[in-house]
Amino acid sequence: MKHILFFILFFTAATVSAQTEFSTKFKSIPAPKFGAKPKKMPAPDMPDLNDPAAPTAEIPSIKTPNVYDNTNLTTKSKFQVGEEKSKFTMSTETEFANPGDRYIAKMEKDLDKALKDAGLREGRGTLVKKNISLGDFKTKSQYFIVKFRDFGAIDGDLVKVSNNDKVIRDQIFLDSNFKDVKIDLANGFNKLDFEALNIGSLGGNTAEIQVFDDKGQLVTNDYWDNLAAGFKASIVVTKE
Repeated sequence: MKHILFFILFFTAATVSAQTEFSTKFKSIPAPKFGAKPKKMPAPDMPDLNDPAAPTAEIPSIKTPNVYDNTNLTTKSKFQVGEEKSKFTMSTETEFANPGDRYIAKMEKDLDKALKDAGLREGRGTLVKKNISLGDFKTKSQYFIVKFRDFGAIDGDLVKVSNNDKVIRDQIFLDSNFKDVKIDLANGFNKLDFEALNIGSLGGNTAEIQVFDDKGQLVTNDYWDNLAAGFKASIVVTKE
């Protein structure tokens, strides 16, 4: 028994002594030192956003999400990201134009035709560029009363009245009411001239005339239509 205890104590003391000797002789191995630093990898080339010549990356368009239950219905938004609405158009109308404006010109044309057909408006037809005769008459009357009016639209027609080149009225403005002019007749030949001084704003000079003798009897009722400025309508009267 004594030999066993002695052997255990001896073995324990030898183990402790060996561990102490090993710990005092152990030294740490330092990390190795490298002579060159690792190379840095260059960053990939990025385009300069301020350079207009730099290539631009394609950005996919972001479409408006469909919020409807029916997948066939889609919301068409003009604010799609990456999608620009075309500004090209063949229409001459502005975005805020009145849609009814396109019909105004046709309506005015139809109205103008209706007024002309009804005799309420004159047309810029072919002007009569010649002197015209309204007839030859014989009378014993001392004078004639000649009445004038514009039988068409009132558009500023003016007329000069003369007898044998003697001016009786230098200017008469024709409107819808008759205006009277007294013309004394010379013995024998009398040529009564009614000269168109202008053409109206809607067409040639137009006038209706009524001629009465000194007893109030109607001698003639006539008219001229679309007469050009400077030309005359005439009546030849022989006083017996």
